[in-house]
Amino acid sequence: MSRLKTTRLMPSVTAGLLALSLLSGCGGKERPKADIAASQVTTIGVNSYLWRASLDALSFMPLTQTDSNGGVILTDWYVNPQNPGERMKINVSILDRDLRADALRVAASRQVASNGTWIDAPVKAATTQKLEQIILTKARDLRRGMISN
Repeated sequence: MSRLKTTRLMPSVTAGLLALSLLSGCGGKERPKADIAASQVTTIGVNSYLWRASLDALSFMPLTQTDSNGGVILTDWYVNPQNPGERMKINVSILDRDLRADALRVAASRQVASNGTWIDAPVKAATTQKLEQIILTKARDLRRGMISN
């Protein structure tokens, strides 16, 4: 290679080496620390705050199925001792890894006793909305508790 061509390549080669050395500093061993209380917690398949809050809110009911990766909690029929002629079953679905209101869906089934048999009855929309509100409030409190610690 002629001396003229070598002289012209030197500035671009030098610039490339400088850029490469600067980029190599970005891959150091120090990593930014994860925010323990982040709204997106991925140690399980769904948001862990919503998951724990849902289990806590339904702790008085017998559980038939729980799947933390799929975000599903199913309860068995629960009869309130103060109202033995009625029973409820709750299905909670956590749909996302973020702590958001639309990441939670609660469905309920209700039956009333009539002549010794259980008959399906409508569930008030306010019932499922109230349970969703309770779970979301508990999840936010759990997250706040992690931030303050």
